Parts: sequence; C-alpha cells; structure tokens
Amino acid sequence: MKTIRAQHPCRLKPSSELAGLRARLAEAEETLRAIRSGEVDAMMNTEKKGRQVFTLEGAGHAYRMLIESMNEGALTLTADKTMLYANQCFAKMVKCPLEQVIGSSFRRFLCVEDRATLRSLMKRLRQSGSKIMVLLKACDGSQMPAQISVRPLARNGSKRTTIGMVVTDMTEARRNEEKLRVLTHRVVQVQELERERVALELHDTITQMLCGVLVRSQVLVDNLPARNESAKAEAVELHAIIGKTVKEVERISHNLRPSVLDHLGLVAGLHDACKEFASRTGVIVKMVCMEFTPRLPVDTELTLYRILQEALQNVEKHARATQVTVCLTKQENVVQMTVHDDGISFDPNHHPVRQKGKGGFGLLGMRERAISVGGSLKIESVPRTGTKIEVRIPVPSTAAVAAGLARKLKSEG
Repeated sequence: MKTIRAQHPCRLKPSSELAGLRARLAEAEETLRAIRSGEVDAMMNTEKKGRQVFTLEGAGHAYRMLIESMNEGALTLTADKTMLYANQCFAKMVKCPLEQVIGSSFRRFLCVEDRATLRSLMKRLRQSGSKIMVLLKACDGSQMPAQISVRPLARNGSKRTTIGMVVTDMTEARRNEEKLRVLTHRVVQVQELERERVALELHDTITQMLCGVLVRSQVLVDNLPARNESAKAEAVELHAIIGKTVKEVERISHNLRPSVLDHLGLVAGLHDACKEFASRTGVIVKMVCMEFTPRLPVDTELTLYRILQEALQNVEKHARATQVTVCLTKQENVVQMTVHDDGISFDPNHHPVRQKGKGGFGLLGMRERAISVGGSLKIESVPRTGTKIEVRIPVPSTAAVAAGLARKLKSEG
C-alpha cells in the first residue's frame, strides 16, 4: 500500500505558478528597494476604477538627493490623499518604515479634527497653495505639532491631480513660543511693579510738593497789592498753571496704577477709564459690561484694563471717532471684551509698527498682553465702519476657583 503524505495547499500549485509567484515577489522586493533609494519615477495605484499610473515629476537624481537631504517632510499625494512619495525625514517624523508610509493614506497620521480641516483645505486649494497647523500622529502613539504646506502640482497634460506637501516640525517653534510667552508675562509683571512704584512716588512726593507750591502761590496772589495789577495778574496765571499741573500729575498717577481697579474690580475700573476719556476728549462712550462673581484673576483684570487704556489712546490719537462702544461679556470659561469706534479705518496687516513716530507699538503691546495670559486679540478695521478690537481670555471655571480656594484653606488649616 502506497502512503501519500498530505501537503500544504500552496505546495499543490503547479511549478509554473510558483515560478510566477517568485517573480512577482522579486519584483515587489525590487520595487521596495527602488523606493528606499529614491529611484522610483512612477507608481501604479490599484483602485476600484482600475489601475492608475502616477508619474513622480522631477524624479531626477539631483532632485531626489535634494529632497532626501531636507530637514522637512516632503510628500506627493493623490487627490484622495494616497502618498505616492515620501522622503526619509517624513518617515522619521511619523516613526514608521518608509515602505509602510508610501502607498498608504496621509489621513492615518491625523486626528479626526485635522482630517476635517485638511479636507476643507483641499476643496478650496488653488495654485497658490495653503498652510495649516496640525498634530501629526506617529505610529508609536506620540504626537508632534506640524505645519503642512499644500500645493497642487503641474499636471503636464494629465487629467489626474497630484499634490505636493511639505511637513515642518513645529516642536521647537512651539517651545520657543512658550518661552517667549513666559518672558513676556514676566516683562509685563516687572512693568506693572515699576508703574506702581512711579505712581506711588508721584502721589506721595511730587503731588504733595505741587500742592504746597499751589498753596504758596495763592498766598502770593492774596498778598500782592491791588495797585500792582501786572504782578497780580502774573501770580494768578501762575496759580492756575500750578493747579492744572497738579491735576495732570494726579491723572498720570491714576493711570499708572488705578486704585479703583484694585478696590472695586474690573467693571468699576473700565467705567472710570471711559468716564475720564469721555470728559477729556468729548467722544461719546457707551458701555455694556457684565459683573463677575467671583472676580476675575488679577492678571486678567489688569490685562483687560490696560488693553482698554491703549485702545482709547489710539482712538484719541488716530481714529477721529465720535463714539466708542465697550462691551464686556463672558461665555462659558472665556471672557470677551470688544472696543468698537466709528472713526477712520486702517490696515492692521500694514500698520507701521516699526516706523519711529508713527505708532503701532500700542497694537503690538495689546496683543502681547493678551498672549501673556493665554488669550488672543483680533483687530478688524473696515472703511466707513471703524475699528473693532476683540480680546478673548480663558478663565478658570467657578467650580475650579472654589476647589482651589478649598485646597488653600485646608493647607493653611
């Protein structure tokens, strides 16, 4: 009796078919080798509609060497975001072997929100290209902030759209931004301490001395004989000038460190600043302000107050406005303040922030102040509509503040 040993199904294939499989395997290995070395000039993508061949334009050796030497990720994608080409730098960014990157979808390296953002960008993509910020998901689960620049590539007669993409690692830039934010916050703190010191010096020293001079000038006016009209008139004028100087020094001291902000809170401070501005300039100021219970953090109150001060100063110097509207509201955990004037407009993107004597540092300072407390500042200026400054600053929720206070009381107890 002849014994027949059972064989694996693949061993039952004819030798010709096995030879074909070996040839295809060798071809696949050669393709992977060519991809790794950058020798690929075209790729065939099998889809439901059939096989499509995509030519990788500019695939000359010198061009490939340049792309591979870049410190940024370089990709060529189809319209459905299949990666036809990627350099080694991008593979290192996503911590994935290059042969597993090429041919897969770029969407696998994005979160759901960034996929939607990229999809929207691709729909409105034009020849000029666009840039967006995303979080790149690596194969090991880590994330990396990145900027992607997208641009359609020339078709050269082909009906198929290919897209060029450059991916830039923004980790160091984000780290530098955070350092700059901390430094800016520290500068603002030092600036406020210096303002407080100068305000105290003005109030306790200069103002007191000026008040003494004011009293002595009044005594001089009273003691001058009536027959000496010219001298008496000069003394009266001197008394009036000293009186105005005292008021101006008091105003400067008050603006440097407003006591009403410390004692009565943000809304009272904003009302005080608007009232002083309106009485001094004649510009009508309308206010719509919410009261906050509990009070906002000290840094947030001071930031909003300083931004309003600077905005009103810009209105006085440049806007030629007749009315200003100030609105302070809170939605969920974000405080928003808008300052809208009906004056002449300007282009915020081309404002002369670096030309001496033409202003602009105020706008920069307002934005830096907002950023220093984790907020943002937006400026809109439209002809015949005026300028609107919008500040948004996140604040802790009431529950978080209460929990923090409870922890503090417990630690002190």
